[in-house]
Amino acid sequence: SPPPSGVARAPGMMHRIGLRAAAASAALGVAMGGSVLKLDVEDDNLEIFYSRFVRPALKLVDPESAHRAGVLAGRFGLLPQQKRPDPGVLQTHLWGHVVDNPIGLAAGFDKDGEAIGNLLSMGFGSVEVGSITPKPQPGNPRPRVFRLEEDRAVINRYGFNSCGHDAAVARLSLAAKTIPAGRLLGINLGKNKTSEDAAADYCAGVRSLGPFAGYLVINVSSPNTPGLRNLQGREELSHLLREVRKEVDNLPHPQPPLVLKMSPDVDKSECADIAEVALKARVDGIIVSNTTISRPESLKSKLKDEIGGLSGAPLMSRSTAVLQEMYKLTEGKITLIGVGGIDSGADAYEKIRAGASAVQLYTSLVYEGPTLVARIKRELAELLEKDGYVSVQDAVGADTRLTRKKSWWSFMRQ
Repeated sequence: SPPPSGVARAPGMMHRIGLRAAAASAALGVAMGGSVLKLDVEDDNLEIFYSRFVRPALKLVDPESAHRAGVLAGRFGLLPQQKRPDPGVLQTHLWGHVVDNPIGLAAGFDKDGEAIGNLLSMGFGSVEVGSITPKPQPGNPRPRVFRLEEDRAVINRYGFNSCGHDAAVARLSLAAKTIPAGRLLGINLGKNKTSEDAAADYCAGVRSLGPFAGYLVINVSSPNTPGLRNLQGREELSHLLREVRKEVDNLPHPQPPLVLKMSPDVDKSECADIAEVALKARVDGIIVSNTTISRPESLKSKLKDEIGGLSGAPLMSRSTAVLQEMYKLTEGKITLIGVGGIDSGADAYEKIRAGASAVQLYTSLVYEGPTLVARIKRELAELLEKDGYVSVQDAVGADTRLTRKKSWWSFMRQ
């Protein structure tokens, strides 16, 4: 497949990358093109077919080529589609929108916005593309993504490989016109590796891509761009969000919600600083969380010490603890999106009860395939109904006690 516009790569490497992606795409295309188009994501035969044929074929190539094959499959409409509407109990509210279900695709899969339509038709309530940087950049050298099979995890150090704003505008301006009702498109913004003015990069993203976004994400938490996480510091974050907020406020209506994506590698004091700054800057949402640079002792894979951000099952408990802390600190005033380690309806439910209005996944798709989305939604609906909830919104923060100051009126009523 061709590189993003403006990104130069060595001809020999491009040839090898193209062959790998082509081989993986061929395996995926033969498997899916011949069978999946006749199936929906809730068909049991699809799950069997994927586990027996498609996933073994994709494992024959390196993880990045398999990733590229998945994007190409979505680009050409080869991914399976949801045929039935979501049950009403899965409805959630995000920034004034009623979204059919709370299961979103996290940023990092469709970095350049190539497969939005097919990904939404798979059954995701939202799809987040990016991170997209102002200028095209190739990211870090390969290999830069590693499967930790024994741990159901992935380590990546992609480094914001991106097509750049100009190429993204061409795609997103078209995609934004076809987003179905009950679905949301998120656009995740990054900074260029060589940029000396982070605020200028993010503000440029707001101006260029904001008009096409259902929500805009400021990603200051990737561990793979040098110095990026320093932007989470109190003073740096205050300056950045102040400048970005001005740009969002200057966009034509309807203006997209402004969302911050934070790291899980923070202590309670840092959480408190982020919450205070976000509230003051009128941030509309926080995504909790990005990948972690920590390595739990439970990791078994021989690749566990590769440099990069760890995602997948080992991140579940840490990211949920940070999510719950942020829900307490923001007193439920900021919409939270829970990310990290979700591969079941029970995992999604745990994050919702911790304070998330919606959740996102990505790594679990590597191991489970496209039927995962339907399974998680089915399991989540059963859990919500079992506990007597009418919708997802009713369960948000159920396990998290908020301690709000009582108003004068509340004392008068006692």
